Amino acid sequence: MKKSLFFLLSMLLFVSCNGQKREGASTEVVLETTLGDIHIVLFDDTPGHRDNIVKNVKDGKYDGVTFHRVIRNFMIQTGDPATKGTNGVAQASDSAVAKTPTERIPAEIVYPKYFHQRGFVGAARDGDDENPDRMSDKYQFYIITGKVCSDDDLDGYESAREERDAQILFEKICKQHQKEIDALRAAREQRRLSDKLETLLDEARMKMMENPPLTYTRAQRSAYRSRGGAPWLDGEYTVFGEVVEGMAVVEKIQKIKTNAQDVPLAEVRIKRAYIK
Repeated sequence: MKKSLFFLLSMLLFVSCNGQKREGASTEVVLETTLGDIHIVLFDDTPGHRDNIVKNVKDGKYDGVTFHRVIRNFMIQTGDPATKGTNGVAQASDSAVAKTPTERIPAEIVYPKYFHQRGFVGAARDGDDENPDRMSDKYQFYIITGKVCSDDDLDGYESAREERDAQILFEKICKQHQKEIDALRAAREQRRLSDKLETLLDEARMKMMENPPLTYTRAQRSAYRSRGGAPWLDGEYTVFGEVVEGMAVVEKIQKIKTNAQDVPLAEVRIKRAYIK
């Protein structure tokens, strides 16, 4: 009797964690990979990404692509149509990380509702310098494996983000006053230059207070402590889906050996993708 009850509870727990769609996720995509199937639900409140992925799937864009970038305890990345033509480990390794397609779609960063906890799916993108609006790649996406984080880890990520954002903001404000700064330097007006930079720094501090940097909520901290993830990406990439079945397959893929460019030495492909 005890054994039967334990089995029943185990099955109910399994279904609740892996077999139910999250509220607000009405579309499920199945990736049939060479190592097994991965089921992903797409969130309805990132409709641009949901519809884009559905179109890519129906157009066969993901049939035959490889997982071209894999970083253990971080994520696995796929979706680049350019990887369809590779044939064998040598070519996959030589190609390094495939070039990002130029097509982009607008960001839909629904934060803090969706964040980079283990099993969540996000859109790859170019860096902020060339892509300040943080628009998403039209094809490539990643699945987070991540790592378990302590509160000290999360505090560190918050502090590092605040320092980075403050530096970026200060540099941006300085560029707006570049002619005056250059003139003071040319005239060797060190005192006036120092006063000017201090004034600009105060301006940056005020703007930081008006728009405080990201911090992790209690729910996020709990998820990162228990499930793990990649909190350093939060608020900067669009998270549009979640793996509801097949994380064991994701684990297999992330454990594959890679070269110095994070390209798997053993090729793993999406054989077919379809809407369930």
